[in-house]
Amino acid sequence: MPTTAPTGTTTPTTTPATTGLPTATALDTARLLLGVLLPTVVKGPIIRRPWAVGLTARLDLDTKAVAIVRKVHARYPEGPLMLRLPIRKQAMVLDPGDVNTVLAQSPEPFSPASSEKKAALSHFQPSNSLISRGPVRTVRRALQEQVLDTDHPVHHLADTFVPVVEQEMQGLLTEALRTGSLPWAAFQDAWYRVVRRVVFGDHARDDKELTAMIIRLRKDGNWSFLKPVRKDTRRRFLQRIGDELAHAEPGSLAAVMAAAPKGEGAAPAEQVPQWLFAFDPAGMAVFRALTVLATHPEAMATARREIDGDTSGRRVLPYLRASILEALRLWPTTPMILRQTTRPVEWPEGVMPADCGVLVYAPYFHRDERSLRSAHNFSPERWLTDEDDGWPLVPFSDGPVVCPGKQLVLLLTSAALASLVSGHDFGVEQGQTLDPDRPLPGTMDNYSVRLGVSPRA
Repeated sequence: MPTTAPTGTTTPTTTPATTGLPTATALDTARLLLGVLLPTVVKGPIIRRPWAVGLTARLDLDTKAVAIVRKVHARYPEGPLMLRLPIRKQAMVLDPGDVNTVLAQSPEPFSPASSEKKAALSHFQPSNSLISRGPVRTVRRALQEQVLDTDHPVHHLADTFVPVVEQEMQGLLTEALRTGSLPWAAFQDAWYRVVRRVVFGDHARDDKELTAMIIRLRKDGNWSFLKPVRKDTRRRFLQRIGDELAHAEPGSLAAVMAAAPKGEGAAPAEQVPQWLFAFDPAGMAVFRALTVLATHPEAMATARREIDGDTSGRRVLPYLRASILEALRLWPTTPMILRQTTRPVEWPEGVMPADCGVLVYAPYFHRDERSLRSAHNFSPERWLTDEDDGWPLVPFSDGPVVCPGKQLVLLLTSAALASLVSGHDFGVEQGQTLDPDRPLPGTMDNYSVRLGVSPRA
């Protein structure tokens, strides 16, 4: 268990080798950079690049990345691993217990406001809680938790939100039956309508301009430090959000935000873009889970039994929520969890310096067949038992910095899945082969998937 280094501890300020922590050789550092970090960054950390996801799937790069991390971990079994970099103090956490420690001790001394994350997210939300530190972070995080009902599995506006999901999914199905198939692009358009209505209200349903603005800024965010901020676009985007908050439609997250008490420095308009950002990969998880259910008859039957017996109005669907979590475990939409030390931290193996980047590569833990039952198969049941408690399955991060919208995301995504599969059958017409009797691929290229749709038999 690491502790904050006491006053007077000598903190290394030059090369990682002086920390006492294990340090990767130049060759192993290169393996991790080229085989793990580079493919993940190329896919797009802030918004996915479809061509890169497709290439990663064809070359099976995510599976190869996990294998690289495993080999490196075998060479350095103890403690966080310092990488040998010339301009950046950077550690990679390879032990599951160390992962739990880092997440449990966030935001202090392991701040989520890493330099890379701040540079990326500042393209569209420079004062968001996720990249804030100190007292102002506390104020902004508290506002997020209040609006998103972080501690409640069912959001207090569920009676408004769930019918929105149902309406948009049924409209999507009507069009899919007319055209004969359901491609990713059609689902994404419907999901964006859900997001705009939930966040801003029904009047924003067809406001594609607002969605296009954040997509443009997120694409810039993929380049982090390497691309200048479009300050005029960001200003207009944040002004649009400010106008929405000033004229918030009742029954929307914007209305809850507008009415919530706010501490000094809360920056409410800059907390909203994170919702638009985070709901995007949530839609990806729905479509991927749907694709798996379409190819896994037993899982589909279990899902439908839950839906047919539901008495909660699709607000509490444990198996479908677990299906979303399982899709996120298999194909994390946030594969790299980033932290940065706010001060020196002592580990049994040595001292991690201040301002050191800390990386958790989630797929390494999510796909570890040595420790997880059915690590490469679709097994939602794992989320309904305590079998894997203590193991870092962290699709929404964990600890004090867990995603504040986790429960709301699971509410909306499970309701979407229920709306889709309750009355319709699906089959994969185009895309990757998913066999319930074989390991699932390391990358799910949802962009190439086209599902056939028919009324439920």
